[in-house]
Amino acid sequence: MRGKPRGSEDSREGSGGWLNRTVMGIGLASLLSDWSHEMATTLLPAFVATLGGSAAWVGVIEGVADGLSSFAKMGSGYYTDQVRRRKPIAVGGYLVTALGTAAFGLASAAWHVAVARGVAWFGRGVRTPVRKALLAGGVGASAYGRAFGFERMMDTCGAIVGPATAVMLLQLFRHSYESVFVSTLVPGLMAAGCIGFLVQEKGRVPVPHVRFGVRLRMLPRHYRRFLLAVGMFGMGDFAHTLLILLATQQLTPVLGAAGAASVAAGLYVGHNVAYAACAYGAGWLGDRMNKRRLLAAGYGLAAVMALCVIMLPLTKWVLGLVFLLGGVYVGVEETLEDALCAELVSKEQHGMAFGVLATINGVGDLVSSVVVGALWAGIGVEAAFAYSAVLFAAGATLVWGVARSE
Repeated sequence: MRGKPRGSEDSREGSGGWLNRTVMGIGLASLLSDWSHEMATTLLPAFVATLGGSAAWVGVIEGVADGLSSFAKMGSGYYTDQVRRRKPIAVGGYLVTALGTAAFGLASAAWHVAVARGVAWFGRGVRTPVRKALLAGGVGASAYGRAFGFERMMDTCGAIVGPATAVMLLQLFRHSYESVFVSTLVPGLMAAGCIGFLVQEKGRVPVPHVRFGVRLRMLPRHYRRFLLAVGMFGMGDFAHTLLILLATQQLTPVLGAAGAASVAAGLYVGHNVAYAACAYGAGWLGDRMNKRRLLAAGYGLAAVMALCVIMLPLTKWVLGLVFLLGGVYVGVEETLEDALCAELVSKEQHGMAFGVLATINGVGDLVSSVVVGALWAGIGVEAAFAYSAVLFAAGATLVWGVARSE
């Protein structure tokens, strides 16, 4: 496999009509499901506080959920290649996420929220590699970039609409958190319906059952080199909520606490708009150019973003540039990592490949956010972003090296 479609059948399939029922169904499911759980996530810290939980409880809730999600992604990816029909697993994952998220409304203690979030994120982890395998199976290799870019764009639109809906419904329901959480069932169940009724799964021959370690070693060597680059980059790719903290801290002396918080929130909305806009564009370019070189360029943009924080005075305009670059590189990164995963591995191994990729990204998210936060608190902002800049540059170099060697 050298970065282009593997055969005339894939080329014909992806050359036209790539935005089919399957791609549209998965895109709508991503939008609706993200809409649902972002409504809940927006209100989660304040709700936990009303139950007597501290900031530490919020950290525990998110940590447990992310850990369960990562394990579920790996297990689901391994299992899904061995079954004839993947779609029922995806529908089940969306249903579990919807029900777990709505169950926040039944909580009367912080640990109840932790259990509900863990269940919801377990379902999210189960469905992730299955959804990606279904998406890759619904188009030809020449349309991987556009298909994954469209899905990422729709997902991010849900992340934009979700918080706004939560705030609106909280006012409408007279600050009844429970009513808002129950309302998340509407888009959550609609997401499961989109998978069930719109996605058309093609017939496939399941791979024989072999031990997990053997299946892992069966993944192509060039794909494992690609994973090394992804892992290196991921260990510097911190959660972008830290950018909100950065903007709030830097602007508070000038604008006051309330003004700084408002501007930071607006910058984050702009970040998500840039992400949504660039995700499809990156996929479109990836179908016409070398995906690995484009991904290396996206990783390089991340390094530029970190260097801006280190080297430039953090005025409102510079912070706007930082958020813009952050949104652009995430759109490029997430789209092309998935498209490359689909391209570098045979369709029979897609479930396992997407599961491993998602798990490496999950571990990277955990490591990067912990280390960047610790460096920020212990040494300073410059040290934290310097750490990220080095790993961003290392990831870009490794991806570029794979591009040259393949």
